[in-house]
Amino acid sequence: MSVLGLLIVIGLLLAGAFLSAFFWAVRSGQFDDTITPSLRILSDGEPPAIHKGDLE
Repeated sequence: MSVLGLLIVIGLLLAGAFLSAFFWAVRSGQFDDTITPSLRILSDGEPPAIHKGDLE
């Protein structure tokens, strides 16, 4: 029975550690922009240059 109490305490400490890590990540801005990183893979980098002759 003492092992069960030990496991409950360890589980609560582990859950508290994950919860504090989550709150730290939210406060430090890890979840501010979730759209742009997924769209970066679609672009090749710099946009192609437009030459003067292409506009006419």
